[in-house]
Amino acid sequence: MKVSSDHRRKKMKMNTNIIFSAGISLLFQVLVLSSSPSFTTAMAIHSDEYCAMYDICGQRSDGKVLNCPYSSPSVKPDDLFSAKIQSLCPSLNGNVCCSEQQFETLRAQVQQAVPILVGCPACLRNFLNLFCELSCSPNQSLFINVTSVSQVTGNTTVDGIDFYVTETFGDGLYQACKDVKFGTMNTRAIDFVGAGASNYEEWFAFLGEKVPPGGPGSPYSIQFKTTIPDSSPMKPMNPSVYSCNDTSLGCSCGDCPSAPVCSGSEPSPPIKEPCSIRMGSLKVRCVDFSIALLYILLVFVLFGWVFLQRARQERRVDSNVEPLLNDMGGEGSSFTNIPRDETHSEEVQVMDPHKQNAMQLSYVQGCLSRFYRTYGRWAARKPSTVLCSSLAIVLLLCLGLLHFKVETQPEKLWVGPGSKAAEEKDFFDSHLAPFYRIEQLIIATIPESEHGKPPSIITEDNIQLLFEIQEKVDGIRANYSGLFVSLSDICLKPLGDDCATQSILQYFQMDPDNYDNYGGVEHAEYCFQHYTSTETCFSAFKAPLEPTTALGGFSGNNYSEASAFIITYPVNNAIAKFGDENGKATAWEKAFIQLAKEELLPMVQSSNLTLSFSSESSIEEELKRESTADVITILVSYIVMFAYISVTLGDTPHRLSSFYLSTKVLLGLSGVLLVMLSVLGSVGFFSAFGVKSTLIIMEVIPFLVLAVGVDNMCIIVDAVKRQPSDIPIEEQISNAMGEVGPSITLASLSEVLAFAVGSFVSMPACRVFSMIAALAVLLDFLLQITAFVALVTLDFERAKDNRVDCFPCIKLNRHSMEQIEGTRQETDGLLTRYMKEVHAPFLGLWVVKILVIAIFGAFTLASIALCTRIEPGLEQQIALPRDSYLQGYFSNISEYLRVGPPLYFVVKDYNYSLESKHTNQLCSISQCDSNSLLNEISRASLVPQSSYIAKPAASWLDDFLVWISPEAFSCCRKFTNDSYCPPDDQPPCCFPDEGPCELGGVCKDCTTCFRHSDLVNDRPSTAQFKEKLPWFLDALPSADCAKGGHGAYTNSVDLNGYKGGVIQASEFRTYHTPLNKQGDYVNAIRAAREFCSRISASLKMDVFPYSVFYIFFEQYLDVWKIALINIAIALGAVFVVCLIITSSVWSSAIILLVLLMIILDLLGVMAILGIQLNAVSVVNLIMSIGIAVEFCVHIAHAFMVSSGDRSQRAKTALCTMGASVFSGITLTKLVGVLVLCFSTSEIFVVYYFQMYLALVIIGFLHGLVFLPVVLSLFGPPSRYTVIKE
Repeated sequence: MKVSSDHRRKKMKMNTNIIFSAGISLLFQVLVLSSSPSFTTAMAIHSDEYCAMYDICGQRSDGKVLNCPYSSPSVKPDDLFSAKIQSLCPSLNGNVCCSEQQFETLRAQVQQAVPILVGCPACLRNFLNLFCELSCSPNQSLFINVTSVSQVTGNTTVDGIDFYVTETFGDGLYQACKDVKFGTMNTRAIDFVGAGASNYEEWFAFLGEKVPPGGPGSPYSIQFKTTIPDSSPMKPMNPSVYSCNDTSLGCSCGDCPSAPVCSGSEPSPPIKEPCSIRMGSLKVRCVDFSIALLYILLVFVLFGWVFLQRARQERRVDSNVEPLLNDMGGEGSSFTNIPRDETHSEEVQVMDPHKQNAMQLSYVQGCLSRFYRTYGRWAARKPSTVLCSSLAIVLLLCLGLLHFKVETQPEKLWVGPGSKAAEEKDFFDSHLAPFYRIEQLIIATIPESEHGKPPSIITEDNIQLLFEIQEKVDGIRANYSGLFVSLSDICLKPLGDDCATQSILQYFQMDPDNYDNYGGVEHAEYCFQHYTSTETCFSAFKAPLEPTTALGGFSGNNYSEASAFIITYPVNNAIAKFGDENGKATAWEKAFIQLAKEELLPMVQSSNLTLSFSSESSIEEELKRESTADVITILVSYIVMFAYISVTLGDTPHRLSSFYLSTKVLLGLSGVLLVMLSVLGSVGFFSAFGVKSTLIIMEVIPFLVLAVGVDNMCIIVDAVKRQPSDIPIEEQISNAMGEVGPSITLASLSEVLAFAVGSFVSMPACRVFSMIAALAVLLDFLLQITAFVALVTLDFERAKDNRVDCFPCIKLNRHSMEQIEGTRQETDGLLTRYMKEVHAPFLGLWVVKILVIAIFGAFTLASIALCTRIEPGLEQQIALPRDSYLQGYFSNISEYLRVGPPLYFVVKDYNYSLESKHTNQLCSISQCDSNSLLNEISRASLVPQSSYIAKPAASWLDDFLVWISPEAFSCCRKFTNDSYCPPDDQPPCCFPDEGPCELGGVCKDCTTCFRHSDLVNDRPSTAQFKEKLPWFLDALPSADCAKGGHGAYTNSVDLNGYKGGVIQASEFRTYHTPLNKQGDYVNAIRAAREFCSRISASLKMDVFPYSVFYIFFEQYLDVWKIALINIAIALGAVFVVCLIITSSVWSSAIILLVLLMIILDLLGVMAILGIQLNAVSVVNLIMSIGIAVEFCVHIAHAFMVSSGDRSQRAKTALCTMGASVFSGITLTKLVGVLVLCFSTSEIFVVYYFQMYLALVIIGFLHGLVFLPVVLSLFGPPSRYTVIKE
């Protein structure tokens, strides 16, 4: 649920790593240019073996050297100098146009480019040739013309030149380098050495731009030109240019997708589109078309069957054979009560005026009937004993509430302990490093019209507002155990003392004084395009800041159109859940949220902007607040439920004087209390075993159990009311329990089993919910057949004894009772009359039956088609209160964010020994395997629409191999005592604060770590790898060596036990594409896992993907499979229970069919309402099976125990149980569900109110409309048989 904010944490890490690398690249370009000789003379000579510039004649105020205009012949170097030149510029042999001092300056500066470009030797060679020719070519005057000079300390120096280069070389140089990646920052090297140029003209324009003192770039103007006037003797420079796919200077697939080694790679599979059929201009999915054809076929079959049945009935009219299924009751039919004789429970004689009928019950039904009749008589005789003993057991379970706790940590609520993603997260956190904590602000503009485009947020007023906000954030002092904690105390500081805050203010080094000094808004817009190449655009923590991390709401690279500022504060995280560092951070986060609510929000709104905000602990805190948000709703809802139950259970008084006798307010209140006790007993039982409850349990289960439990209460009371009033109370209770006991047992056991199946779902919140709900329903059922039966007995005795409801101590006098008795009449209720006179006769019409079957069949088939449109996932907003400040934050994240979550490819047990093939199977530089991990990641990034990988991975291994290579002569160096020697621009070689760095000093004798002869195929030996890896990870990046691993890769390698030749864990990081929908997150994790599965099998190495959101979205990969399996298990359980109790495969199959249709229709409603499939909805679907049983089982049971033909028995079942199902089941559930509409928790409204409301309506229609029609057409045979006298 914190997915959107966490995905930046590593983005920061990436930026910091490159801190100096970016600066290096630029500075290197500047210095290279400045070291190139510049010259101009009044009499320039353009001829072979002539120079245009030679030697150094001065330097600028910033220390950059300026060349002398020198139109004279080239100079022959001595042998030592010539060897030095050839080591860097192998194409130059003979005379040169540079002095030794010039060459050393050139060499010192080009070394900055080597670590960046060395991964592609062809690019590096072309790049070096450009500057070798510019600085030292003996034919320099043929392609360089000095156009302007200046005077520096009395010397004439070059101020501007024209540099003629062929288009072939320019384009070849760009094509060879355009795809070379700079791994430390997951970006292209051209972004650093070419300011992101899109062609060679832009690259040359960047390199040749003259910059003012102090800025990175050339100290004089260089105009690159490709055409020469016809009259000029000059010729454009055209040295050999190497393509990146040149076999002699081979580049890796990541740096050169057209390289030969990449040609054999398998093309990415095309994106599969769902099957569809085009009918004219209409495009129909194959599934929809197939279902439509199936429906038409079924309708024809139905009509054919109906006509066949009607023909058979007409032929039977003249027959003397009386079929078994015909009405055996003579005049009409009647519902026959379950036998009252204990000794004849399985075969009962019921005398009819015309013939004898006998009802044959199943063995289990007979046993249950006999048990309930016997038990009901005993319970009615000893109600106090039954009541006290049952309550004592439940109260004993409630003692477990002393250990009651509520779980609010998102990971423990939504992630199963056996989760693969959870195991991978634990491995990542323990071996590498946990993600940073993220605190974030999003400030956005408001569109001028409803559908208009929001204006740009890049204005002076808004940036000044941002400085004011930053000042307030910096001023936060949170109290933690007596200590005052500020942002500086807890924030991430990669390389210095400055926080790695991601904000547009970093383009001004977070200093408001720099705003005007740097040029205000214009400077910010300049930095959007040159953030990697301009030193004044670097952040206060010395790293380039990508605009995508600080801006939102723009398209493409149009950063100036951004409509939102995104300010992110990365804070150090600790693995320990309650560590000191996390405690300080949590205290600061609470103060940060309070500041945002009380001060920042009014500030922003007064500027006509919007503000959304979040902290790492926000979700947990909001879930805690949610637990107390619905207290009033719960209380009001219970009062409503209590009032409805009291009215439902009571009789309709015929006059006002009998009202206080006929009502059953006290019985209804007692029933509600029993429901509460069952819930408390269930929670107490599991709390005693250390199971923490959830907010869903506290708010939903009471309503759920109440809605389920009231059904049985109404059925029991209605059954007692139907008994003759002239028999004793004990016999009334006995007969009623024998009549409805089996069906109540069947429904309750089905509900318990269906609820219990939900405990197989891996999500802890849903699993605990299912377990507690199942036990609560079981306890409620047991209390209904014990305590509630005892309470019913006492209530009926109260009424018989003329005692007032709620005040049983008050007894009416005999005269009043005689008047009341005189007015009592046995009359049917309104619902019963409706069922007898309207509902049942209407459904008995043949036309209506056909329409019902056709319409319900259409709904079911349409729902099957709609099911395929249900998306897996669970929106973060739904899990939070409606009024939570995080609602707007998550919406803004989806709307404005333009960067995806970080993605890590973690490699286990990497064997770095020279004998192992692992190194070349992982790396992506020269001589690495074409199908290596990093090359495959690069290929996958070329098809982001299917791989969800945005860019090639940053590779510590590639950078390490480059860092130790002899070509990167300024990186891996050692003193004469074999200890590590840093680059020349770092202490102790140089102290930048004390002045410009110069060659010499304590590091003058440092040498490269290795020569080519020391390496084997450019790979280090096991001992060399073991020794130099810690050097690399501790090396700071700087201008002289951008490949230092400190910061960028500090936590990328687990050094524990690495000296044995195996690195237990290491990671290669990249990014997912922006993920805006739940489906995108699910598809991203699926694509990453499929990719790693294929790579692991190919390389025979253990590789897995990891991102911060995987732990929350893993469950959705197989959510359909889990849902279907659990629904099948629940349906199977209900079928088995029905089969055992009824001993009728026929009736059990019909119940199963109706339940399946209810679930399918519920899935269709989910698709229409946009309800996603997740653990919550899966549990709801499973429990819906148990709830839906009640709509079916009582009608089916009444049908089986009534006499007559199918139509008459269906009518009898509706007349006897229809009213009870409607008032006792449908309306009670409806009242219980409607209460959830007022919840402040969106998850309850969507997944409980909407889904359960749909279930009640669908269940009611199927139970009281579809099922009676199906039974009247296809119902099982009657239990009645004719006994011949």
